[in-house]
Amino acid sequence: MHAVRKWSAALAIIAGAVIGTGATTVAWAEDPVAFGSSPVVDLVGALGGDTDEVVAALDAAADRSGRQLFVAYVDEFTNPSSAVEWADETAVSNNLGSADYLLAVAVDGRAYFLSAASDAALSDDELDRISVDVIEPRLRAEDWAGAAIAGAEAIAGGGADSGSGDSGGGWGFVWFIVIAAVVVGIIAIVLARRKKKRTAVGAGPQVQLPSIDELRRQAGSALVQADDAVKTSEEELGFAVASYGESATESFRAALVDAKAKLAEAFTLQQQLDDATPDTDEQRREWYGGIIRLSGEADALLDEQAEQFDELRALERDAPAELARVQAAASAAEATIAPAAQRLAALSAQYAASAIAPVADNTAQAQSRIGFAREALAGASAEIAAGDAAQAAVGIRAAEEAVDQAELLTAAIERLAADLEAADKSVAAGVDDLDRDVATARGLADPAATTLADQVASEASSIRAAIGAAGRDPIALQARLVQVDEQIDATIQSVRDAAEQAARTQAQLSRALVTARSQVQATEDYLVARRGAIGAEARTRLAEAGRLLVEAQGAAASDPPSALASAQRAERLAAEAMALAQRDVGGFDGGMGGMGGGFGGNVGGGSGGDLFGAVLGGILINSVLGGGGRSSGGFGGGFGGGFGGGRSSGGFGGGRSSGRSAGSFGGSATRSRRGSGGRF
Repeated sequence: MHAVRKWSAALAIIAGAVIGTGATTVAWAEDPVAFGSSPVVDLVGALGGDTDEVVAALDAAADRSGRQLFVAYVDEFTNPSSAVEWADETAVSNNLGSADYLLAVAVDGRAYFLSAASDAALSDDELDRISVDVIEPRLRAEDWAGAAIAGAEAIAGGGADSGSGDSGGGWGFVWFIVIAAVVVGIIAIVLARRKKKRTAVGAGPQVQLPSIDELRRQAGSALVQADDAVKTSEEELGFAVASYGESATESFRAALVDAKAKLAEAFTLQQQLDDATPDTDEQRREWYGGIIRLSGEADALLDEQAEQFDELRALERDAPAELARVQAAASAAEATIAPAAQRLAALSAQYAASAIAPVADNTAQAQSRIGFAREALAGASAEIAAGDAAQAAVGIRAAEEAVDQAELLTAAIERLAADLEAADKSVAAGVDDLDRDVATARGLADPAATTLADQVASEASSIRAAIGAAGRDPIALQARLVQVDEQIDATIQSVRDAAEQAARTQAQLSRALVTARSQVQATEDYLVARRGAIGAEARTRLAEAGRLLVEAQGAAASDPPSALASAQRAERLAAEAMALAQRDVGGFDGGMGGMGGGFGGNVGGGSGGDLFGAVLGGILINSVLGGGGRSSGGFGGGFGGGFGGGRSSGGFGGGRSSGRSAGSFGGSATRSRRGSGGRF
C-alpha cells in the first residue's frame, strides 16, 4: 500500500512538472531515510559546501557529551506526512538509542521535529527549549547549517543562543552556570517547603502527592500522546482495511473504537477543567487523575492489537516463505489425525460416552480445519502469483489459525485419555479414604455419625465395583466420591468440634467460676467492713452477682454454656459493685464534716480517729447516740452468710445517693519516542 502511495505521489508531481509553464524545479516528497556512516542526510542540498563543517561539529559535540545528533534534510515529509511520525519512524528504523537524537527538517514543507527516546537524558522542557529557542529561529532564517550545529551544541550541554547565525561555544559555560543556579534555587525552595510542611504537620511519615501543576503536566502529556496514538492507528487501520479487507481487520477496528471512547471521556474531563466554572483542588486532582488513567487505558487497548497488526504486516512482507511454512505445518497437523482417531476408538471401548463426549468429534473437526487451511493456502498461492501480497497474507493467516486449531483438536484426545486414567487412580485412592472415614465415624460413639457411616460404606462399595467396569465414567464417579466424602468429613468434624467445644466451655467455666467467686468474696469483704459508707447501688450489684454465682454453680454439670454466661456476668457485676463501693467510701470523709472532732473525747477508750473507723464500719452507732448497748432496731444483721440486715431507718446518717457520669497501530508505548517541533 505504501508503494502504491509513493508511485501515485510521484506521478502527480511529474504531471504537474510537465503541465506547469512557470516551474523551474520539482519538490519531491521523501519517505523516512536511512543513515550511513555520517550523522547527516541531506537530500535537498540544503547544506551546500557546509556539510563537512556540520558533520565535524556534530561529531565533536557527541565526543564531548556522549549525545549524538543525527540530522535529515528533505523537501517534504511523507509516508507518513506527520513530522512527528516521520521522525520517530526514521529513528526507530535506524536503531537510534537513548543517547541519540534526530533533527528532521522538511525544507520546502517548512516543518521540523526533534525526536528523542522515551528514556533520553534530556527532559521534555529541555527538548522544547532547544527546539523553540535554538533550532527554530535558525530554520526560519534558512540557516540550515547553523540550526544543526547549534542544536548539537545545546543537546551536548554546551548551550546556544536563540538567534540565527553561527553557534557560540563561549555561551556554553554561561548557560551552564545559569541553569545550575536555577536548579540549585529550585531544590532549595522545594526543600524549604517540605521542611515547613513537616514542621506544621508533625514528625509522622508524610506521603508526597504530586502537585496539581505536576498532575496537569502529566495529564496534558498523556492526553496528547493518546490522541496521537489514536490518530496514527486510525490512519494505519485505513491502509490495512484497503489492503486486507474488513474481516481481517475487525479486531483492530474494535480496539480503535474502544480507545476513541476512552479518549473522548478524557477530553470531556479536560473540558471541565478548562471551562469558566471554578474548580476545587480536589476536583482538579480527581479529573487530572481521570485523564491520566483514561489516556493510559486507550493506549493499552491499541497496544494489545499492535503485535497482531505487525504479524499481519510481516506475513505480507515475506508472503512466499510464510506460505511454505504454513503448508508444512498443515501437512504435519494432518498426519496426527489418523493416530488420534485410533486413540479415540480405544477410549470409546473403555469408557462411557459421557466420559469422552468433549472429544467425540475432534478428529472430524480437525479434518475440517485442515481442509479449510488447504483451500486458504491455495488461494494465497494464487494471490502471490498475481502480485497481491496483502490478500495472500490474509489467507496465510487464516490457514495458520486453522492449522493451530487442528493440532489443538487432536492433542485434546490424548490429554483427555491421560485425565481419565488419572481419574481412575484418584477414585481408587478416594474409596480407600472413605473406608478410613467410615471407621473413624463409627469410633465417635455418636448415633448420627454411626448411621451415616453405614450409608457411606455402602456407597464406597458401589463405587469400588464400578472402577474396573467397562463403560465407566471416571469423572462422574469422582463427583460421587467427592460428594460422599464431603458429607462424612463434615459429620466427623461436627462431632469433633462439638466435643472440642464442650471441653473448651468446661475449661472456661472452671476458670470463670474461680474468678467470679474471688471477685464476689473480695467485694463482700470490702463492703462488710465499710458498710457505714456504702449505698444501695453497690449493694444491689453485689447481691445480683451473688445470685448469679449460685446459679452458675448449680448449672455447671447440666448446662455448661449457660453456667459459663452466668459466672462471667457475676464476675462483671461484682467488679462494678467494688468500683461503686470504693467511690462511696472515697466521698464519706468529706460528708462527715469532721467526725473526729464532732464526737469529742474517747469512746470506750478509743480516740476520735477510732470512732470514725467504727462509724465507717457500721458499728457503735447506738453507743454513740444512745449511750448504751446496740438496740435491736439499729445496724442489725450484717452480711453473715448472705447479704441480710440493712441500715435501720433510725440509724445514723440514712442512705447515700450516687450517680454515674458517662508508532504503528498501537498506543504510544509501542513507539517509545518523544520530542518537540512544529513549523518554521
